Amino acid sequence: MTRLATQHPVDVRAITDAELPDWTRALNTGFLRPPTVPDRMLADRRKALAGSRLSGAFDAGRCVATFRSFDQELTAVGGAAVPADAISNVTVAPTHRRRGLLTRLMADDLTAAKERGDVVATLIAAEYRIYGRYGFGPATTMTEWSIDVPRAGLDPRRPVPQDGGRIDFADGEEVRRLGPGLHERLRRAQPGAISRDEYWWAARTGLLWLYGDEWTEPFFVVYRSADGVVEGMASYRADEEWSDAKQPLNTAKVNWLSAVTPAAERALWHYLCSIDWIARVKTDWRSPDDLLPLYLPDPRAASITTQADWLWVRILDVVRALEARTYDASGALVLEVVDGAGLAGGRFLLDATPDGASCTPTTRSADLTLDVADLATLWLGDRSAGRLAALGRLREEREGAARGADALLRTSGRPWCPDMF
Repeated sequence: MTRLATQHPVDVRAITDAELPDWTRALNTGFLRPPTVPDRMLADRRKALAGSRLSGAFDAGRCVATFRSFDQELTAVGGAAVPADAISNVTVAPTHRRRGLLTRLMADDLTAAKERGDVVATLIAAEYRIYGRYGFGPATTMTEWSIDVPRAGLDPRRPVPQDGGRIDFADGEEVRRLGPGLHERLRRAQPGAISRDEYWWAARTGLLWLYGDEWTEPFFVVYRSADGVVEGMASYRADEEWSDAKQPLNTAKVNWLSAVTPAAERALWHYLCSIDWIARVKTDWRSPDDLLPLYLPDPRAASITTQADWLWVRILDVVRALEARTYDASGALVLEVVDGAGLAGGRFLLDATPDGASCTPTTRSADLTLDVADLATLWLGDRSAGRLAALGRLREEREGAARGADALLRTSGRPWCPDMF
C-alpha cells in the first residue's frame, strides 16, 4: 500500500536572526539566484536589513516564502513626504504556490502598517496581476531609452558642459558623501520619488555585497554648477565591442543619473554621449516625460526600449493621503472608496483649493465609486479618472464627475520613482 504524504501546517510569522540564512536562501531561490549564501554576503545582508521587518512561511522548519517591509518616505504631489510601508523581497517557493501564503503575509503586514500610521504602502511589482487584489494600483510609469550616439548630432568639438559648470570623476567615498544631499533635493521636488537610506549608497559603491555577482566598480561623475554647487551625478559602466572593421561599438549603461536642474541633466547626458568609443547609451529608469530626447539635436536618436508601470501604491489612510497632496484647481468631490480588506474604505468628501485641502468622512451622495487600488492610480496625478470610467473600473454616480476628478487630481508633470527596492 502507498501512503499519501500528509501536508504539514505552514507557520507564517516574523523570522528570528538565527533564521536569516534559511530566509536568504529561500529569497535567492525565489528570484532564481544561486541559493548558496556566502558568509560575507550574509553579513552584508544582515547590515542592509537592519531595521527591516522580515517575515516568512515555514513548512517543517524550512523557509518556503519570504516577505520584507521597511520604513520609507514617498513624495506626494506638491512635495510633502508621507510615511510609507515599503514592501520588497516577496517570494513563495514553487513547491508552495496557491496555498494563500502571500495573502497571509500581506494581510499581516498591511494591518500592522495601518496601525503604525503609515499613509500608504509601496512596492515594485515584478508581475502585473498579483498585487491588485491586495489594493495596490500602478501609480507611476518608467521609461528606458537607447541613444544612438552618432545619430544624436552632438558636436564632439564643443566642450561639455557649456554653461560654466564642470563634470569631474568621483570615487565611491565622494558619492557616499555628496549623493544623499543631492537625492534629498531631488525627491523633495519629484512626486513619486522615495527616500534612500545609507545602505542604498553603500550597496552601489561597493561597501556591501548583497547579490551573487562580485563587485565591479562603475564610473562615477559629478556635475557642479558655475558656483561650485553639486547639481547632478551619474553612475555608468561600459562594455567592449568592436566591429569587424575594428571600429568601436561600445555601449555605456547608466546605472543611475540624478539631477536637480535641467542644466545639470543636459550636461550629464551630453557628457555620456561624448565619450570616445561609445556608440550607444542605455539609460536608467527615467520619467515617462523625461526631457532627455529633447536635449539632443536629433531627438529621434533616443528610442524607447521599455515603458511600463513601476511604483505601485496601496492607500491605507484616504484622509491623510488626499490632504497631503496639493491641487491646482478648486472643487469638491465625494468618493465612495471600496476596500475589500477593510483598511481604507468609506465615503469621503474632498474639498480642494490651491491653498489647501480637507478630506472628511461624509454621508453625502457619492460622485464616484471606485476601488482603493484605482484611487491609488489617481493619487499621484498620473492617471485619468475618465479613462478608468471608460474601462469600467470606476463608476460615475453623477454625470461629469470623472472629468471633474481629472481637473482636481491630474498634474502637469508626471510622477516618477527612479528607484528599485
